Amino acid sequence: MIYHAYELQRAFLQGASAWAGIGAQMLSNPSNPLGYTGLGPVAASALDVFAHAAASRGKPEFGIVQVEVDGAAHEVTETQVLARPFGSLLRFTHAGLAADAPKLLIVAPMSGHYATLLRGTVERMLERCEVYITDWADARMVPLSAGSFDLDDYIDYLIEFLEFIGPGTHMVAVCQPSVPALVATAVMGADRNRCRPASLTMMGGPIDTRASPTTVNSMAMQRPLAWFRNNLIATVPIQYPGVGRKVYPGFLQLTSFMAMNLGNHIMSHYEMFKHLVTGDGESAAATKAFYDEYRSVCDMTAEFYLQTVEHVFQNHSLPKGELVHRGKPVDLGAISDTALMAIEGERDDISGIGQTRAALDLATGLPEQRKKYLLARNVGHYGIFNGSKWRNRIAPVVEEWIAANPRARLEAVA
Repeated sequence: MIYHAYELQRAFLQGASAWAGIGAQMLSNPSNPLGYTGLGPVAASALDVFAHAAASRGKPEFGIVQVEVDGAAHEVTETQVLARPFGSLLRFTHAGLAADAPKLLIVAPMSGHYATLLRGTVERMLERCEVYITDWADARMVPLSAGSFDLDDYIDYLIEFLEFIGPGTHMVAVCQPSVPALVATAVMGADRNRCRPASLTMMGGPIDTRASPTTVNSMAMQRPLAWFRNNLIATVPIQYPGVGRKVYPGFLQLTSFMAMNLGNHIMSHYEMFKHLVTGDGESAAATKAFYDEYRSVCDMTAEFYLQTVEHVFQNHSLPKGELVHRGKPVDLGAISDTALMAIEGERDDISGIGQTRAALDLATGLPEQRKKYLLARNVGHYGIFNGSKWRNRIAPVVEEWIAANPRARLEAVA
């Protein structure tokens, strides 16, 4: 019922958004005398803000047209190089890359947002690396005939992607996928897989959520797993290809994130309203662009979501040494030559300080010189991988770490 109620509300708001947009355009028209009164710009701005907030959104495009390297602009090529039912592999490259440029797999979160949330991450790392990124599918768009997708499948997808890209690939996992990325690295290390990553950088990831618990962690611990299954899992309705699939809807994830910082979101829209009233279209456009991305959400399969809640946030299976992949215990001690870096934000309210760093202590088979930790001062969760602090302070450290752990070193011990 929850999905049908959402669809009904979305249909209503879509019509209201369209009418509000028309009203804003009419009031802003130079031929309308009301546009020159004090009331006209205010009413037009209010309608514009409502129209934008109520509009429905689909999957965004990366839209990375060019990248600037050492003062020279290079056209970017985006290609889908591998397609699977629950996720594809995208490749970004440009003519300015060195012949021996590192290959980098960026693992995007499967947590309600599309991979385009990491547009800034891709764009910055593309300056020096041949970049690949996981483009996870919206579960409501995947037919039931494609089967299920759980945590084991997620790990298998990462292994397959690394094997497709080839030996010596570096990997960066942003937030939630830090756990499956670390597990995939351990599984490949135990198998001495020649395509195990040369380095793995984990950014704001919930490796051990017992360290500095946040509101997100507390919410997951307050209720039994059955509550999540009974209250947050919905069935995809008939108008989507995935009809009948059990999912954790993206709109519920978005609602929870918005509720965590509701005051900030209200103030952002109020500031956008003031920018529109004063004619500051550039500032208003920046806010609109952020919410166009932030409010574009997708569904997760129920089995993946529930297993994540159970093993990552409630049972702490990985740090306790109790996580199993395809029937075999996961041994993080099997990571013996993949360089590991943990990055945390001092002001991260989603993954607390120490949660990602825990991975370095758990990798008991890795020499200390192959481990690195970075605490980004005055940086929140999203600032770790997007924005000026990411571009100027964090990305250079990631690039240095990749350069210090080249594929040749890993291939030498393969």
